[in-house]
Amino acid sequence: MIGKPFRAPAFVRPDSHDEPPTKKRRTSSNTFATLPTDRKPLATVPNPAPSSLSLPDLNEQYYTVLYRKYTTKKNKTWDGDGVLSVVKGHAVLADSDTGKEIGRGACNRPLLPGSALSLGGKEVEIDGVIEKADFMAGRMFLGKGGAAPVEQSKRAEVRYTPIPEGKGKAKQTEPVADLKAGRMARKEADENNFVADSAPQTIGPKHFKNPLLSSTVLPKIVSSVPQPRHDPTQPNALVMKRPTSCPKGKQIVDVVVDPVLGKHLRDHQREGVQFLYECVMGMRCQGEGAIMADEMGLGKTLQTITLLWTLMKQNPIYESAPVITKALIVCPAGLVDNWRREFRKWLGNERIGVFVADGKKKRITNFTMGKAYNVMIVGYEMLRTVQEELKKGRGVDIVIADEGHRLKTANNKSMLAIQSLNTERRIILSGTPLQNDLGEFFTAIDFVNPGLLGKRAAFKREFEGPIVRSRQPDAGETDLEKGEARWKELVSLTSQFIIRRTAEVLTKYLPPKTEHIVFCKPTVAQASAYRAILSSPIFAVALGNTDMALQLINVLKKVCNSPSLLKSSKDAEDTPSEMLQTLLPLIPPTVLSSHASSTKLRVLDSLVHKIYTTTEEKIVIVSNYTKTLDMIERLLVSLSYSYLRLDGSTPASKRQALVEKFNRSSKTNFFAFLLSAKSGGVGLNLIGASRIVLFDIDWNPATDLQAMARIHRDGQKRPCKVYRFLVQGGLDEKIYQRQIMKMGLANAVVDNKASASNFSKEELRDLFRLDEREGCQTHDLLGCLCEGKGAPDLPVVDLTQGGQSDEEDDDQRYLGLQKASRVDMDEQETRLDNRRKAKQPKLGMLMEYKHFDTKYLREVKEETDGLDVVDEMALAVDDDVFLDVLREEGSRVGFLLTKSTS
Repeated sequence: MIGKPFRAPAFVRPDSHDEPPTKKRRTSSNTFATLPTDRKPLATVPNPAPSSLSLPDLNEQYYTVLYRKYTTKKNKTWDGDGVLSVVKGHAVLADSDTGKEIGRGACNRPLLPGSALSLGGKEVEIDGVIEKADFMAGRMFLGKGGAAPVEQSKRAEVRYTPIPEGKGKAKQTEPVADLKAGRMARKEADENNFVADSAPQTIGPKHFKNPLLSSTVLPKIVSSVPQPRHDPTQPNALVMKRPTSCPKGKQIVDVVVDPVLGKHLRDHQREGVQFLYECVMGMRCQGEGAIMADEMGLGKTLQTITLLWTLMKQNPIYESAPVITKALIVCPAGLVDNWRREFRKWLGNERIGVFVADGKKKRITNFTMGKAYNVMIVGYEMLRTVQEELKKGRGVDIVIADEGHRLKTANNKSMLAIQSLNTERRIILSGTPLQNDLGEFFTAIDFVNPGLLGKRAAFKREFEGPIVRSRQPDAGETDLEKGEARWKELVSLTSQFIIRRTAEVLTKYLPPKTEHIVFCKPTVAQASAYRAILSSPIFAVALGNTDMALQLINVLKKVCNSPSLLKSSKDAEDTPSEMLQTLLPLIPPTVLSSHASSTKLRVLDSLVHKIYTTTEEKIVIVSNYTKTLDMIERLLVSLSYSYLRLDGSTPASKRQALVEKFNRSSKTNFFAFLLSAKSGGVGLNLIGASRIVLFDIDWNPATDLQAMARIHRDGQKRPCKVYRFLVQGGLDEKIYQRQIMKMGLANAVVDNKASASNFSKEELRDLFRLDEREGCQTHDLLGCLCEGKGAPDLPVVDLTQGGQSDEEDDDQRYLGLQKASRVDMDEQETRLDNRRKAKQPKLGMLMEYKHFDTKYLREVKEETDGLDVVDEMALAVDDDVFLDVLREEGSRVGFLLTKSTS
């Protein structure tokens, strides 16, 4: 026993005296032959019994660790955090969240932070040292960490590369003053970046470990000048804006985007990362939020990942902790796996830990309490179930809301869940503009920067009301002037934290895209069914009843797709059976039992046949209704064309696999992809196809725009063709007109039944009217003078009469003039009045299209009115396959709007 007094042995030599002989020191001539002869004797020091409180017991050591199941995968991630106790060579591993023992075994070697060992079939890496008192008190199992462990170092994960000293939370190692004083500087490492030696020196020095990743950080130098993590002088280095102020006693250092990501950023993406950084750092406005409203395909995901990685590793204030530690990404459930793959694509598994909250991973504490995960990805629906757990631990430093237009109202449950986290830094990502409904626009702005636009009631009175009134078709000059002024003021205020770029910036990166607005003339049976519904007593009732009006709208939308879709409608979203029982007897049974009366289906039949037989391209077909997809599916089966389908019934876990299968396969394996607009219209990359058909139209323009962008994305190699099918003169065309006018009522009609009363009786009457006259109503509303011959800015003039010379003909062809005696003043006044209306904001966008009446393709024999309409149309359409469809005898396409980007 230590400290026990000496006790004489029971036996003694015969010649022993009272005192035992002094013990002789063992010597060796070989050992001490080289010792100096004048060596001083060792100083006598007291040797009391060691105390467990004064020196560490090397037989009992405790550590915080990371563990994972043994795997042979190249890219490895940690499964969780644990606690390792080593007592007299016996090691026990326990999970830090539950305290449950998950492994044990022998361990007879000293352990250092960064050391690795295998225990109970798991790979373990030492993170830091725990005091015995803390371990005995169980503080490491409390979740909040209890008291800060003594001598605990910040771990160095193998997936990170060393960074210069003084970065992040680390203090500058090896201070010059300390070196001159001869003291050993304690090396405190950055939490996620490099190994520090904090173990007792009796264990031994740390061993060098080769990094697994190539380093992009600057080498360490001893300098009083702040040293950035990455070299800002390198070519194409992306340097963030410096803050204008600095805490007392601190210095400002450049924040440089990691070249691992920076080298992949395009010009507009570099601009976007800088914009978001300045917003969340509070450099652009009073708040710390931002809205990125870039159109689809511009790389919002990559820009977001770049921003998060930069904030997690750097801080503009030298020797300060990184700006953020934990980030939360909230997105539609179908995009959760897409975000995970994007992080792996750009950063790999070794640099950053990404926690995906799905049905397989429900232990949110792995993210909130542990160190293995820095980013959590969760769907909007699941967020509401885990919001309380997210408030625990270190908290969330930044929230990214992908497809943020889903946060429509202040009472939205997902929005309330995010707001309950009390995170000031919030970013909304939305591929569509937020100006369609100013109420939703206010909600989005108040979400990212609360209070910036004042109270909701004042905003509605001073901004929403005047702007909406100015965009009505019958708006007066005063309304137009006031609305435009208020809109400009609103844009000026919100442009500080909203960035919006259109797909035009991709023209130099992607192949050209041609968009066709296809107006299909209804078949005789379809028009008859349409008129029968409008002549029924239901129509008169619907004009004065909001609920009935909405039900009638749904009925007419289905008639536009095919009257047969009304038969056996039992879905909850469809028209109630009471209305069907009234309407179905008005439609002939032969029409209800066959899809042949659908004009859209006939055009689609001809189009897919031409594509399949004359090209090697594939096609995506999109609809808002599963019954419509069933009808299209039967068409493809009848033609023996292979296809894949993704709709609301497709499990989220299988959706990406379907997309990848379609993109990799040839036309013979899978020719078509049937897509539900609301189930898979966002975030999917269907570059395996180069043509896409929007079979029907949605009230919300965001739904259509997102679906159209599925094929024109990075990786696309072929020119893209987009076809939007509308029934000419029917409800489809009226909805499209309201999309373009952006009256602020379209979304509310579906989402909030009460707001349907915003339509007057006259507006509803016009909405339901079937326009069967010759010509296109949308084109007439534009007041365009091209007469459907493809030149919207050049009036067509009859130059075959009057006997003008060739020079006069050229002048008049250029100026669009004709003799005053031949001018119909009433017609001119009507056209000018229509053109004035067409100059309303957002309506004039249709003037970017070429306007064609397809009758000229089938009726013209040579040249018409001195212009070669056929060549003009062929050049603008730029689609030989579709031109063949338009030229077919009996083609149902009556009018066409075409726009190309190259």
